[in-house]
Amino acid sequence: EVQLQASGGGLVQAGGSLRLSCAASGFTRDDYAIGWFRQAPGKEREGVSCISRDESTYYLDSVKGRFTISSDNNKNTLSLQMSDLKPEDTAEYFCAADPRLILSMIRVPSAYDYWGQGTQVTVSS
Repeated sequence: EVQLQASGGGLVQAGGSLRLSCAASGFTRDDYAIGWFRQAPGKEREGVSCISRDESTYYLDSVKGRFTISSDNNKNTLSLQMSDLKPEDTAEYFCAADPRLILSMIRVPSAYDYWGQGTQVTVSS
């Protein structure tokens, strides 16, 4: 059974940093695309940063240079280091995984079959 457990959210001031972690089980990490998504109140869920099966990465334009995704395949964990956080980064963050996605689809939330629970990130101004 595929399970994903996200953690690391919290309240931080603008300009601060947080590190999100996603513990994955029930699958081999390098057989799946995996990524971070977020959803703010009243907005659609969007892809923040994702890694394809061949280790290609995707970043949402607004987080490029501030966020870094990493994957420890031995430990089956996915991390998102977030720096220089802005109030507009406030959202619930989710990790997701799917075994079938081609590179062009890894940023699409509806393409993912497996989701963890969210972790709230709140950035105060």
